[in-house]
Amino acid sequence: MYLASEKRYDDMIYSRCGESGLKLPRVSLGLWHNFGDKANFANMKELCFTAFDNGITHFDLANNYGPAAGSAEKNFGIILKEDLGKYRDELIISTKAGYDMWKGPYGDGGSRKYLIASLDQSLKRLGLEYVDIFYHHRMDFETPLEESMGALASIVNSGKALYVGLSNYDGKTLEKASQILKDLHVPFIINQNRYSILDRTVENNGLKETSYKLKKGIITFSPLEQGLLSDRYLNGIPEDSRIMSDGRFLKSQNLTKEVLEKIRALNEIAKKRGQSLAQMALAWNLKDDFVTSVLIGASKPAQILDNIETIKNTKFSDEELKEIDRVSIG
Repeated sequence: MYLASEKRYDDMIYSRCGESGLKLPRVSLGLWHNFGDKANFANMKELCFTAFDNGITHFDLANNYGPAAGSAEKNFGIILKEDLGKYRDELIISTKAGYDMWKGPYGDGGSRKYLIASLDQSLKRLGLEYVDIFYHHRMDFETPLEESMGALASIVNSGKALYVGLSNYDGKTLEKASQILKDLHVPFIINQNRYSILDRTVENNGLKETSYKLKKGIITFSPLEQGLLSDRYLNGIPEDSRIMSDGRFLKSQNLTKEVLEKIRALNEIAKKRGQSLAQMALAWNLKDDFVTSVLIGASKPAQILDNIETIKNTKFSDEELKEIDRVSIG
C-alpha cells in the first residue's frame, strides 16, 4: 500500500496561478505520454508516486491522451482508486476537451454538446466527481466563442470543475474569451501553451503578453521539445528514445543537422551553469513571472527527480539569455 512521503512539501516551490487563490507546483506532471495502454502500469504508478513524494501535486490529462484515446485517464483513475485517492484534497487534477475524441460530428471542437459530454466521460474514467481545472483544448473558429465559454460556465456551475483554463489559444482570442468568462463570473485562471527555447510562438502571437496583462497563469507544455532539449539526442537517436518507441509527435526528421547543432551549443551553456540541458531548458521557462508552472513528461522516475532540481536555479544573467537567443533563434 502506497503511503506518501512525510517530506513531500519540504523542497517544492508553489506559485500563485495568476491572481487566483490557487497555487501550482513549479514543476507539474503531464500524462500526455507513457500513460496509455501500451505503457507499463507498474511504471505509471512509480512515476506518480515519485512526483507526489517530491511535491508535485498537479497531474495534467486530456480526454484523448493515450494511446488509445481515454486510456491515460482510465489508468490514472485506477491509480487514484488504488493508491492516490486518499490524498485527493492534496491533488490538482486537470483534463481537457477540444481535439478529436470520438466518431461523428460531436466528437471534437468547442460545441456545448461536445465539451459537457466529454467531461462527463472523463469523470467516469477518472472515477471522480470533479476535476480541479477543465480546459478547452483548442480554439474552434467554427463554434461561437460565447457557446464554448458558456459551456465552461455551465460545467463550473454544475460542480464538475472548480476552475477553467484555455489551451492553445492566441492572445487576441484569449482576450475575447476572458471577457466573456468574466461577465459569466467563471473562475478562469490559466492558459496552457507550448513554449520552449526552440518554440517562441506565445511570444509572437500575443498569448504570453496578454495572459500577463489579464493576470492569468501560464502552464507550459513541451518545454523540452519532446526530449530534444535534453541529453537524449546529443549523440544520435537512442533505441529506447521517444522517436523510436512512439513516433506520433516527435519524428527522426525533426532531429536535423541544424537542430542538433543548436542543442549541442545549448548544452555547453547549460554545463557552464552547472545544469543539465533539460534543467536549463525548464529553468528558462521559469525565469520570470509569466510562467506559473512547467509540465514535464517522464518515462522513468529518475527523470522526474532530475527535472525537479531545476527549481534550485532559475536565474539567468543577461549574457546567458543573449547567448541562448543567439543560438536558438539567431
